[in-house]
Amino acid sequence: MGTFVLSSGYYDAYFTKAQQVRKLLVDRTKLIFKYFDLILLPVSPTTAFKIGEKTEDPISMYLADIYTVYANLAGIPALAIPLFQHTNGMPFGIQVMTDRFKELSLIQFSHQLMQQYKS
Repeated sequence: MGTFVLSSGYYDAYFTKAQQVRKLLVDRTKLIFKYFDLILLPVSPTTAFKIGEKTEDPISMYLADIYTVYANLAGIPALAIPLFQHTNGMPFGIQVMTDRFKELSLIQFSHQLMQQYKS
């Protein structure tokens, strides 16, 4: 599909617009990191689901990962940490993101967070 879109005269309509949106996201993310060291976001809009529960519903499976797309589009490192357990018994967690080339800070903070909530 991507090759078709890029070779069929839709380059400006899709690819160029997508790159403009991505640049806006990268620029806004740089602005956040001027004032903050980390970004904390949920990993998923819902708790984890049981193995095999959503295999027939690809949209639900796609939406379960929707919050993790941000780091990839912005080109920043991120870690997802399953720290908590919901009353339904299923885990949920947060993702920690840092600026580019700040992976050591990301790992150190994530480790401290895991140690604190492990107890």
